[in-house]
Amino acid sequence: MRINLLRFVAALVGLLLGVALVATAAEPTTQSKITIATAVFAGGCFWCMEPPYDVLPGVVATTSGFTGGQKANPSYKEVSGGNTGHVEAVQIVYDPAKVSYEKLLEVFWRNVDPLDGGGQFCDRGHEYTTAIFYQSEEQKKLAEQSKGSIEKQLGRPVATVIRPAAPFYAAEDYHQDYYLKNPVRYKYYRYSCGRDQRLEKLWGKKS
Repeated sequence: MRINLLRFVAALVGLLLGVALVATAAEPTTQSKITIATAVFAGGCFWCMEPPYDVLPGVVATTSGFTGGQKANPSYKEVSGGNTGHVEAVQIVYDPAKVSYEKLLEVFWRNVDPLDGGGQFCDRGHEYTTAIFYQSEEQKKLAEQSKGSIEKQLGRPVATVIRPAAPFYAAEDYHQDYYLKNPVRYKYYRYSCGRDQRLEKLWGKKS
């Protein structure tokens, strides 16, 4: 009888615990919402603008593409022809809780020549000019403040324009993550274009 009673008590306790667990699992859990934001920067060849953001904590994704022009869904060949009004740009999806827009701006400036209004490094023409496309009034304010700081630092007018966001069109797949898919060609292009040499002259050696 003692054994049967113990078994009964054990079974009852197990049943009560099971009900409690089911009830707890059924309760809705409160999770903090993950907020993402978007930034768009034109810094010359978009191949070279993905890497510095891809390694930045808080950046969720980068996409090479075109923006600022008139033609919808342009091809790389069309943009390179110089008649679309678009510039090569990189779209950055990021978590503002982990990386600030100010930090994204800092990375942008350190990877472009903001004094060059005719293109970037060996790439010439409007499609390679620099620009910041703001998504909100807050981004606009921060972009203008950072541009002013860069002008004071360099002691010369900055050619980079600050524009409202426009439709962004992703470039062809072979342009995405180009530096990872074609590391040798990417490094050769970057070196032969004089990008790093000019950046070091402007901003000093990377720490």
